[in-house]
Amino acid sequence: MLPDTTVSLLLTSAAGLATVHTLIGIDHSLPFVAVGRARGWTLCRTLWVTALCGLVHVASSVAIGGIGIGLGVALDQLSWLESSRGRLAAWLMMGFGLAYAAWALWRGERSHAHSPRTTTWALFLIFAFGPCEALIPLMMVPAAEGAWLVLGAVVVVFGVCTIGAMLVAVALGYAGVGWAPIPYLQARADLVAGLAVAASGAGVLFLGL
Repeated sequence: MLPDTTVSLLLTSAAGLATVHTLIGIDHSLPFVAVGRARGWTLCRTLWVTALCGLVHVASSVAIGGIGIGLGVALDQLSWLESSRGRLAAWLMMGFGLAYAAWALWRGERSHAHSPRTTTWALFLIFAFGPCEALIPLMMVPAAEGAWLVLGAVVVVFGVCTIGAMLVAVALGYAGVGWAPIPYLQARADLVAGLAVAASGAGVLFLGL
C-alpha cells in the first residue's frame, strides 16, 4: 500500500503535469480553433470534437501502459514507443494541415464542399496517435506497488485535467478569433486553418512545443 503522502503527490503531479502540458502544447488547441472557425462549426460542436479527440489522446497512452503492465513490461521501457508516436502524430498533423491548405487553394476558397466528417475523423486519428508523454511515468509507481485503485485515480485525474484544459484553451481561442474579425483572413479561412494546423505540427516536431 502506498503512503497517503505518495498518493497525494501522485495525484497532484498528474493534475499539474496534465494541465501544463496541455496548455503549453499548441497542438492541443490551435487545430480545433482554426478548423472549427474555418468550417463554421458552433462552439458546442468544436468543443465536442475537442473532447472526443482529447479522450482518445489519453486513452491510447492508457491502453499502451495497460498492455505493458499486463505483459510485465517495465513502463519506462515504453518511453521509446511514446516518443515515436509523438513524432508520428506531429508529422501527421503537419501533413494534414498542408493537405487541407492545398485543398483550399485548389478550391479557390469558393466552396465548403469538403466533408466536415472527414476533417473530424482526421483530427481524431491524429490524436489517437498522439501520446501523453507525462502519463506513463506517473503510472509506474502505483503499478510497481500493485496499487490499482491509485493507478486508476492517477489516470482519471490526468485525463480529466487534460481534456478540461483542452476545452478551456479551445473555448478561449474560439472566442478570441471571433473578437478579431479580419476580412482578408475570413475570406481565406480554410487556407489559414490548414496552415495553422501545419504550423502546430511543425512546432511540436521541430521546436518541441
